[in-house]
Amino acid sequence: MAGLPGLPATAATGAAPASVTTLTDPTSDALGTPGELTADEARAALAEVIDLVEPNGPGARVDGRLPRVDLTLAMRDLARALPSLTGRDREQAEALLARPTQGASDPYGFGYTTRAVNKCAKKICIHWVKSTTDAPPSKKWVKKSLKVMNRVWRHAVGKLGYRKPPSDGKRGPGRGKLDVYLKDLYSAGAYGFCAAERRAGRGGASGYCVLDNDFAESQYGAPPMKSLKATASHEFFHAVQFGYDYAEDRWLLESTATWMEERFADRVNDNRQYFPAGQLGKPRSSLDAFDQTTGNQYGNWVFWEYLSQRRGVGIVKKMWQRVQPTRRGNPYSVKALRGLLGKRFVRTLAAYSAANTAPARYYSEGKAWPAAPVAKKWKLGKTSRKAAYQVKLNHLSSSSVKVKTGKGLKGKRWKLRVRLNGPARGGSPAAYVTVKPRKGKARHTLVKLNRKGDGAAAVAVRSGRTKHVTVTLVNASTRYRCKRGTTFACAGKPLDQKKPFKLRLNIVKAKRR
Repeated sequence: MAGLPGLPATAATGAAPASVTTLTDPTSDALGTPGELTADEARAALAEVIDLVEPNGPGARVDGRLPRVDLTLAMRDLARALPSLTGRDREQAEALLARPTQGASDPYGFGYTTRAVNKCAKKICIHWVKSTTDAPPSKKWVKKSLKVMNRVWRHAVGKLGYRKPPSDGKRGPGRGKLDVYLKDLYSAGAYGFCAAERRAGRGGASGYCVLDNDFAESQYGAPPMKSLKATASHEFFHAVQFGYDYAEDRWLLESTATWMEERFADRVNDNRQYFPAGQLGKPRSSLDAFDQTTGNQYGNWVFWEYLSQRRGVGIVKKMWQRVQPTRRGNPYSVKALRGLLGKRFVRTLAAYSAANTAPARYYSEGKAWPAAPVAKKWKLGKTSRKAAYQVKLNHLSSSSVKVKTGKGLKGKRWKLRVRLNGPARGGSPAAYVTVKPRKGKARHTLVKLNRKGDGAAAVAVRSGRTKHVTVTLVNASTRYRCKRGTTFACAGKPLDQKKPFKLRLNIVKAKRR
């Protein structure tokens, strides 16, 4: 494994504030506008970035390992906050937001300290220095980095059809091409990042990217080309995302960028390291949660993989098209997702949650993946017929139980009756039953629930023929009070947290007709 590529833990900075004063000009195309954020919110955005890049902050290595922090989106928020900052706070923010080529005056040491050179080809310009610790190992590595970045562009924009990243015009040395800087990021605890700089169209933003200067295996624990491919695909997709909606919810930006690694760098498989943090490892965590400590947003690339394998890889592009601001409005991530899946939203979330308990059957590479844990396991038969389970689920999360068939269930009349008392229908509860026979395909049943959230279903089981039955309980709620300062979708407060689910299981024998 290559560690944590795509988890940008730091930013390239380094500039005299005078070189970036246009960022704060309210008449310019800067990301933020005066009054967009309160003074307290702006200072909080600055404090987050400083905290991440401090030598002993969350961005510092622990026991030689890189942290699970994300500065790409923290930097984006800082750029939005800039017009609301004044004095020393503003100067610090401008220095943090500057490109590496804008100087060595950055107090956090991320600016180049010597003159940079560049090489451009097709859509990309690579920038580097010939001396200091920021220098790449050879001109050959520069050419490789340039080649990989152009291949990523062709794959995402040419093959998959995403909108190309907005041009930065004459702002960067690349003269409209995407500027990519090579710099020693390992000392700062990072693989790479992309930064949004200026508005471009409705909801879009131009920007630049920074990659480590060599991805040395002695530092990152993987062959350099593997680390480069995974990081380049992840970070370039951030530049693509910024062209649709730079202000979109953090969980969506990171989960889909990690999904893009699977599209371009499938054989690298570096994104598998995030499985324990996402719903494959923690099904009771919310799909839209963003957490700097656990990194669950990276593990939840699996959700997009599930959709892609059933509805085609274009489903993610459709999602980004939906969240793009228009004259009619600006739907946030989960609202757009619900609109994308329509009436099948609840069933899809339930089927996905159930599939995670047996990835080998439902994902093309699932045999190499861990299965999501089940909360309870029982063996029910003729002499042991009952089981019960209670759980409180947060929004967009699930919990599963598994039943194996015991002895004495011979003939076709034996059933496993599933009864659920869940939250009211307005909270979008669901119960999904999967019957896995010893031979043949699994059978799936979505339990019909009434307005109160109560319902029942019966599935046939037989000793020796039924391998097991899995019941997956889901809180599919998408109700929020937005703009409440949380890390969920729309920075909202979920309205259906810790909702109780009561499940009863009974082995019954149907009467003869």
